[in-house]
Amino acid sequence: METLHIELDARGVAHLTMNRPERFNAFDETMIAELGQAMDQLTADPHVRLIVLAGAGKAFSAGADIQWMKRASEATQEANLVDARRFAEMLHKIAACPKPTLARVQGLALGGGVGLTVACDIAVASSDAKFAVSEARFGILPSVIGPYVINAVGPRQARRLALTASRIAAAEALAMGMVHEVVEAAELDAALARWIAELLANGPQAQGEIKQLFAQLEVGPVTAEVRELTAQTIARARMGAEAREGFAAFLAKRPAAWVPPAQNDKED
Repeated sequence: METLHIELDARGVAHLTMNRPERFNAFDETMIAELGQAMDQLTADPHVRLIVLAGAGKAFSAGADIQWMKRASEATQEANLVDARRFAEMLHKIAACPKPTLARVQGLALGGGVGLTVACDIAVASSDAKFAVSEARFGILPSVIGPYVINAVGPRQARRLALTASRIAAAEALAMGMVHEVVEAAELDAALARWIAELLANGPQAQGEIKQLFAQLEVGPVTAEVRELTAQTIARARMGAEAREGFAAFLAKRPAAWVPPAQNDKED
């Protein structure tokens, strides 16, 4: 691909790296299209267990490429709608992927870069990372990324970030739930490796079920419909081959079949 680098290791860990370091991995029409295409491919590939989204060079992603935004401002409303729908669909593919997704964040994550961060299930950042929901500085708004930002940090913090467009440090991003761990830059890959090991220890079908179920649940009363949904889901899952293997492995005190051999050795 023109803007991405994809690498799949023997464990099924796919590293999807935005590869425009000279532009701080700012995305344009091409990168958005290629990210959507890459997510389709990795989601469909049975060898892929999880996906790490990263940015080459000094920055994770500076958000929208300013030249792309300039072209959009001069285009028709119909063209802008097609463009925006493509971006919205790409973020949805990341968020709705049945496989775990992790964001590896260093340097800057601005505008849509924040959107990519919070669309992933887990985000790990270097201590020098900076975040900003910066769209208002350009006279626009964080519309497409808005739902993901709100889901990550809550409505009030999301409003504050969007209205001020101010940059926040990694420690504050951690405190509000935008990222899950902050480490020194030299420790970023080691931290990521710990998260990957934890994810690979668990059943891939169960992880897909978790993501599908949790996407249907909201904070609030546990209604009869919610209770029935959860009961139906666990009843189906308990009858599956993965559940049988998981229970058998636990009783036999051995790693489950889905745990990569190298990880088996480490745990032994």
